[in-house]
Amino acid sequence: MTGPVRGARSGGTDGERYALVAGGGTAGHLQPALAIAEALVARGHDRATIEFLGSERGQDAATLEGRGFPVTLLPGRGIVRSLAPGDLVRNARSAWELAVAVARGVGIVGRSRPRVVVAVGGYASLAGAVGALLHRVPLVLVNVDAVPGAANRLLGRFATASAVGWAGNPLPRAVVTGTPVRPEIGAVDRTAEGRAAARRLLGLPVDRSVVAVFGGSLGARHLNRAVDGAAARWSDRTDLAIYHVVGRRDWGAYCDDPGVDRVPADGVAAPADGVDLIRVAYEQRMAAVYAAADVVVCRAGAMTVAELAVAGVPSVLVPLPGAPGDHQTANARVLESVGAAVVLPDPDCTPVGLAGMVEALLADPGRLDAMGAAAGAVGRPDAADAGARVVEESALPGHGGRLRSAGGRTGPA
Repeated sequence: MTGPVRGARSGGTDGERYALVAGGGTAGHLQPALAIAEALVARGHDRATIEFLGSERGQDAATLEGRGFPVTLLPGRGIVRSLAPGDLVRNARSAWELAVAVARGVGIVGRSRPRVVVAVGGYASLAGAVGALLHRVPLVLVNVDAVPGAANRLLGRFATASAVGWAGNPLPRAVVTGTPVRPEIGAVDRTAEGRAAARRLLGLPVDRSVVAVFGGSLGARHLNRAVDGAAARWSDRTDLAIYHVVGRRDWGAYCDDPGVDRVPADGVAAPADGVDLIRVAYEQRMAAVYAAADVVVCRAGAMTVAELAVAGVPSVLVPLPGAPGDHQTANARVLESVGAAVVLPDPDCTPVGLAGMVEALLADPGRLDAMGAAAGAVGRPDAADAGARVVEESALPGHGGRLRSAGGRTGPA
């Protein structure tokens, strides 16, 4: 199914698009896409001339709802690496959906004739990129991982520019812009006052060391088990608090009440005779988590690594094994190489291994301070605006698109 997201303003007509932002399906694709689109609006481009080409599956419809951008959603799903009969049928359906998405993407680019196509990753990204190449519209790739995926390696040869998150990315015509993060991450306050305020907001004790653990919206089962074992080892520590974001997928293993998403509940005082352990199913207040934590333990997705850098948070990074191109390890090594993080390979992320690494860090506050400073030094809070500048510099001149004047009126770009 294609069409505007319900509630989105459909402003602009064919031939008046400034940019087509293609991609989505996951927060890691949508977040930088939205950040760059909003930066283009802040730089004067009419919101109605920036169209999103997203995915029917995933978070796209809900995330883009009501933001005022024209939106078209395309079919598409991942390929399962299996020869089981059911998976072969699914893969055949996936290949057909991808072909349909590409055909529609080519048609949309031809209809709207944007001045530039921005591809941020995901199946809709390929559809928009192919349309850009066939219609000779400038293509800008946004690559937030430290290493490019297979699709971007292929498309990079034809792209006008590639906005990349980190130096050393091998894509042709790469411009290091950083990875766009949410505005609230750039405002994280890790001063003593800011840290105390964040801990009170999350229901954490102000006078203990805080270890925050998370593995993404669904969670990370191996990481959860390691934290469970480490917490048992720390059961008698009266100087430590753990804020464990379990993830919705595994929450039932910790709480059998579907109406409860936090254990213990807000307002429960830290135990006087042992570690303070708070588990939550999901956490939307990540800026507060970054502000509150002395150290974060997490996976090494591109958005997480970028947020840790911008917020200036020391971390123990446990890359997801089997990630395409081992990109999470490459992401983690970026922060490790500047002294902002330590990398704990997934096989070594046992209760003993995790506890030993965290204990060594907490015992050396000076090292934690240095790690936080090193993270902040490589963070790019201006990444969205930098990416928007690359888009503007790559766009065709002249036709289509409207710029807002100072008085809010629009005119030709």
